[in-house]
Amino acid sequence: MSLHTISYSPINTGRWFVWTGFIALLILAPVLFSSGGSLSLLSLMGTIMIFALSYNMLLGQSGMLSFGHAVYSGLGAFFAIHAINLSASNTFFIPLSLVPLVGGIAGLTFGILFGYVTTKRSGTTFSMISLGIVELVFACSLMFPGFFGGEGGVSGNRVFGKALMGVSFGPQIQVYYLIAAWLFVSTVAMFAISHTPLGRIANAVRDNPERAEFIGYYTQRVRYLMLILSGFFAGIAGGLSAINFEIVSAENVSAARSGAVLLFTFIGGIGFFFGPMLGAIIGVLLTVMLSEITKAWLLYLGLFFILMVMYAPGGLASIIMMNFRLMVNRLFMPLLPSMLKVTSAGLLVFFSLVMLIEMTYHLSLESAQGTMIKLFGAHIDTAQPIGWLIAAVAFVAGIFLFIRSRTPFMDAWDEANAEIERRIAGSGR
Repeated sequence: MSLHTISYSPINTGRWFVWTGFIALLILAPVLFSSGGSLSLLSLMGTIMIFALSYNMLLGQSGMLSFGHAVYSGLGAFFAIHAINLSASNTFFIPLSLVPLVGGIAGLTFGILFGYVTTKRSGTTFSMISLGIVELVFACSLMFPGFFGGEGGVSGNRVFGKALMGVSFGPQIQVYYLIAAWLFVSTVAMFAISHTPLGRIANAVRDNPERAEFIGYYTQRVRYLMLILSGFFAGIAGGLSAINFEIVSAENVSAARSGAVLLFTFIGGIGFFFGPMLGAIIGVLLTVMLSEITKAWLLYLGLFFILMVMYAPGGLASIIMMNFRLMVNRLFMPLLPSMLKVTSAGLLVFFSLVMLIEMTYHLSLESAQGTMIKLFGAHIDTAQPIGWLIAAVAFVAGIFLFIRSRTPFMDAWDEANAEIERRIAGSGR
């Protein structure tokens, strides 16, 4: 081999830094949040992250809006819980650490089966067929209790066999690290798939299917392959969920769960690889923590989703990346005063709206227990007009200030981004 044929590729230090930081975060998270409830929350986040990333292979990378993705994670969970029970009864043995692979294979198998039908069409037709599939499987989960366990579901015990080097997967910390390991492997695999020729042509099919077909690609086959791979990782998420909760029920294959992963993925940002992971974290926190604080948590979640669709359709990831872009170009600080004004007005609207919602819920549902409610450290009598008046005035004032401050902020924002574009054009990049 001659010397002129040898080439060297530069090391992508940024990517290595990100992946190293991701590993460190997974390892150190239980150190920072060591309570039992925190570990359960972290474990739940890990499984939902894999689930959301697998869904983004359909929506974000391939342009397939599915309303039935829970079918693959749910069926993967059922097969995983049965594998656990068969191993516990010594019918056959599989290490618990490989049980998620059983769920993944189940998800892949049903991806091959259902995907052949659903990917025959694209767009709205695909969405409706996927919704029909999830309703069909949900109905079957109640019709065949021998496999699905009926309304009570199927339960199991993840602690079976002899402990290997003291690891029995009984303590939650051990389950967390098992989920973290599968999360890292699955994330790397899905990131790698997005950079393969299949992942790139899936983006082309998403953006312009007619042109992709014109240059010789079979778009249905591309969508089919992406759905199969997505089903595999969704099944892994389902298997980890079965290990974490030790029970799988019909809710795992419901349209509600499919809708939840759609909501979380969109909130995080379908245009960025890390967006679904961010959405999973925010979604779990909103769902779990808000449900313990207020009965209106579903209303807040819906309002948050509407605001994201209206003002940040790129998700939270797009907000982070756009502000990071301003920081890199040293244009963030000039924008900060106007940003603080519009943010302060938005917070005033938020807190006053929370007051109105919580007082309404308390007066409608819990007035028999008394009309007093504690909000933001203050006791408010919902039967008296003073609390309503304060909240209403603050809400109107917040809306007024938001409208007044939004226009200068948007002008400054547009000018800052235009300046970045001018710099890029001037540098020839």
